Amino acid sequence: MSHDAVVYDLDGTLVELDVDWGTVTSAVAEALRERGVDTGTGGLWGMLQRSDETGHRDIVEATITEYERSGAHSSRRLTLADGLPHDIPVGVCSLNAEAACRLALEVHEIESAVHAVVGRDTVGSAKPDPEGLLSVVDDLDAEPDSTVFVGDSERDAETARRAGTDFAWASEFDQRRYRA
Repeated sequence: MSHDAVVYDLDGTLVELDVDWGTVTSAVAEALRERGVDTGTGGLWGMLQRSDETGHRDIVEATITEYERSGAHSSRRLTLADGLPHDIPVGVCSLNAEAACRLALEVHEIESAVHAVVGRDTVGSAKPDPEGLLSVVDDLDAEPDSTVFVGDSERDAETARRAGTDFAWASEFDQRRYRA
């Protein structure tokens, strides 16, 4: 099938952020405990969701984003990044903070090949909710049914399904037909 736009997940697809998620989880838990919040058992993403309910989203986002931005500086470029630019519009839709996404694209000198970026903090919801992906598709002036979302997780596949885009696994995506 022919596509009019390609949207990539970031971490694990174009780059690999240098982030120790266990350390991030501990730092977020500590920040919440300092504010008297029970961290529960839902891990990092559970604490992020709970922070909305307790009014501590800003500190949790800031903590996670600090580690992601640091990890963007020392991230590893992956093979699909080498296939950019494309001759059709390209976007990024990620669970990482938008600032970290943009920094990683800059570090690897591919920011000019990406026309739209949405991170977990850009819109009001996170993958697998399709809002972010649909926002990128709209920013690219494309239609969901003519867009392919390239990712590395079941969450990415579910996001594509909900958005009405095609989905391709990063490990299997043949981007040669889109190269400029």
